[in-house]
Amino acid sequence: MDRLSTLLGLPYTDTVVVFGAIVLGVTSGVLGAFAVLRRRSLVGDAIAHSTLPGVCVAFLVAGVKDVPGLLLGAAVAGLVAALLMVGIERAGRIRPDAAIGVVLSGFFSLGVVLLTHIASTDDADQAGLERYLFGQAAGLLERDVAVMAALGAAALLVVGVGRRALTTTLFDPAYAGAIGLPVRALETLMTGLLVVAVVIGVRLVGAILMVAMLVIPTVTARQLVDRFARVLPLAGVVGAAVAAAGTLAATRAELPTGPVVVLAGFALAVVALLLAPGRGVAWRARRLAARRRRAREDALLSDPGAPDRGRRDRRARAALRRRGLLTPDGALTTTGHSARTDLAERRMLWSAWLAHGASVTMPDAREPDPADLRGSLGDDAIAQLRALVSGHGRPGDRHRARAPEAQ
Repeated sequence: MDRLSTLLGLPYTDTVVVFGAIVLGVTSGVLGAFAVLRRRSLVGDAIAHSTLPGVCVAFLVAGVKDVPGLLLGAAVAGLVAALLMVGIERAGRIRPDAAIGVVLSGFFSLGVVLLTHIASTDDADQAGLERYLFGQAAGLLERDVAVMAALGAAALLVVGVGRRALTTTLFDPAYAGAIGLPVRALETLMTGLLVVAVVIGVRLVGAILMVAMLVIPTVTARQLVDRFARVLPLAGVVGAAVAAAGTLAATRAELPTGPVVVLAGFALAVVALLLAPGRGVAWRARRLAARRRRAREDALLSDPGAPDRGRRDRRARAALRRRGLLTPDGALTTTGHSARTDLAERRMLWSAWLAHGASVTMPDAREPDPADLRGSLGDDAIAQLRALVSGHGRPGDRHRARAPEAQ
């Protein structure tokens, strides 16, 4: 660690904290994905809050503030809380959110009571236990990081070995049970992995903010990629980057590490939600605006003599003139007539698809594109549509252009 500190140009303490943050980011990013995609993000929050009484009980039993012992107590308390949530939900027929609320409030209240009791004693070694609420990154030692790395590596190894079974159970538990997978055991394993992530991070960011480290990396990664096999590693990378950047910013600005790390992750998640290619709010708004412009242009192309209804129609006419489809006086050009014929053809094919698409035989399932039905379905499917229209429609249907809503 001394050599790495020299190589990075950071003080030894800051280097330890940065590496601890990276371990936390990778582990919580990968393991938190199972909670987020199961729509059980608040389970991680409840487990994080439930670690506080475990830390206090471990201190009361051992009598010393030994980090491995405190983390063991946190792990036991978190696992008990997780199993209790599942038990309340199944045995009492209580909704999951109510079970989470009951366990979170009960365990956290117990932790606050125990923490207050310990603080009232004369034991000088109890100082600093309250930092498990908000984290104490500056107090990390090299051996603490080694323990965190060992726990994280073991959890990631479990994910790597059982990824297929875990993925099947995550997305389709009924199918997983049908093929003989132990669904309840795998769900319990996923919850146990979540406990490991919480135990690793509670020392650095605290019980209150730990849920952010479980959720933010997966939310960001999900905006950028589609497949779960890509979400897992990308969530780990995002978690590591957020944790390292936030830790460095906090140490340089002399601010609390946990909140700064969470703020860095929040900022990255907002950027991804806004600007992610194909999924971001800005991209979707741009695509929607383009579709609306295209719809206005198509309407004017079908009926160029229609009166202008406002600024948007004037812009659509100007766009058609720039494309060479309208003359300056508003009449269709030769290219415009061809474009209108193509538009009528597309509308006729789409109407035919809506009416007879279920009867079309294709080698595989395809998603039709209303703007390019021929390109998305293929010539054979288009020929079948034409035959169906010719056989079932009214005479001249295949030559008459009608909008989809006309049917």
